[in-house]
Amino acid sequence: MAETTPTDIHATTTGGHVERVTPRGRYLFVMSLAALGVVYGDIGTSPLYALRECFHGPHSIVPTPANILGVLSLIFWSLVIVISVKYLVFVLHADNHGEGGILSLTALATPIKPSGKSERRLLIAMGIFGAALLYGDGMITPAISILGAMEGLTVATPLFNSYVVPITIAIIVALFLVQSRGTAGIGKVFGPVTLVWFAVLAALGIMQI
Repeated sequence: MAETTPTDIHATTTGGHVERVTPRGRYLFVMSLAALGVVYGDIGTSPLYALRECFHGPHSIVPTPANILGVLSLIFWSLVIVISVKYLVFVLHADNHGEGGILSLTALATPIKPSGKSERRLLIAMGIFGAALLYGDGMITPAISILGAMEGLTVATPLFNSYVVPITIAIIVALFLVQSRGTAGIGKVFGPVTLVWFAVLAALGIMQI
């Protein structure tokens, strides 16, 4: 078996098989912090926009105590189901030697004894379709999230009204420029930021109890 360094997730055996090595200690903490910034950052911020849209706009509802508790209940249980059921039960158990993503899972599914070329083509088409949805989400989500965050500046002062779109464009361009460093590099930056964000939300929530 090849020697495994602390930064390796897998160890390769002499037979060419890949053996999973469970990260521990400091490496586990670093990976968890990076995952917090890459994966759960979007999950932790999206409910804010959803909550705002429920009580703002042409199709909004009246912000009565019952409606507020109802919307918060929907958001809470949606997060519980998505994280506890979707991610922990399905997503984390569906991997291709530790690699995730729609294309990696498609590569894992195609060798499973397809009955013919049509079945293989169907699996490949589904993988390409899923990748297209992923790319579309990757283009739309940053724009919506950053624009929604920048619109919060207008709440503090109307002086930022004319600067919301230019600032949003500048941030998006900067993010896509540094994204070439890979997910690990992005996670190292946004992991601590997301951790502080969640800590502030928790503190503000506890103060309102």
